[in-house]
Amino acid sequence: MKPVAFDYVRARSLEEALAALADGGEDAKPLAGGQSLVPALNLRLVRPSLLVDLNRAGLDAVARDGELVLGATVRQAALADDPDVHPLVRAALPFVGHPGTRSRGTVGGSLAHADGAAELPVCLLALGGSVDVAGPNGTRSIAADELFVTHYTTTLAPGELVIRSRWPLPRADERAAFEELALRSGDYALSMVAVVLRLDEGGVVAEARVVVGAVSDRPTRLSEVEALVVGARPAEVATEAAAAASSLVDPPDGLHASGRYLRSLTGTLVARALRRAA
Repeated sequence: MKPVAFDYVRARSLEEALAALADGGEDAKPLAGGQSLVPALNLRLVRPSLLVDLNRAGLDAVARDGELVLGATVRQAALADDPDVHPLVRAALPFVGHPGTRSRGTVGGSLAHADGAAELPVCLLALGGSVDVAGPNGTRSIAADELFVTHYTTTLAPGELVIRSRWPLPRADERAAFEELALRSGDYALSMVAVVLRLDEGGVVAEARVVVGAVSDRPTRLSEVEALVVGARPAEVATEAAAAASSLVDPPDGLHASGRYLRSLTGTLVARALRRAA
């Protein structure tokens, strides 16, 4: 299929992009890497009257100021070679589509798209990162805990754009792991788990963030599992944490796996991630 007819604007600045989106109203869509938008256009799942191309809008800067700050149009593939990228993100990156999609796909685009089965949103939530957005009323920051609402839905207001994301740098007392299972390399995940732990000198967990994806409508923290892990050594409570995680997710039956299997799988991945992180 082919997309419906639309107008096209190649924005040369953030201000030009915001103005074009405002003029286009609800039927205008921003275009960055296009790895999710273009297939949806071809299938006519979305029918915009205007596309605003952000690739010349100056949103590709990378900065370091106590955290890693990535402009919205930084390509996902660029993260593999950046020494300041958190090990959690580096571990998750090979699961993000295929090399071709990572070479065009953008970090900001993945976060704004808010696919419940996408790896970068899960990592941002697990690390406690945030995004900066700009819109008709200026700029603001949204913590990852407050960004994702449900499938393909965020707390961005109409006309707002993600302009950069903020990723904490790794700490000396921190351990992290990412686990995912898909039917084939590059396929959508059946389940994924990101774990970030801070350990004391005795290897006991002082702080934990455990996040799942693909088995829920958005990246989801398992606070009950986090509470179970804090105050213990990760490997010693991995089995108990797995059982808790399995009981907390409720994915529907799907074409490739039953809900029962996905619950069990999620528990297994939580246990693996805890042991790997430890």
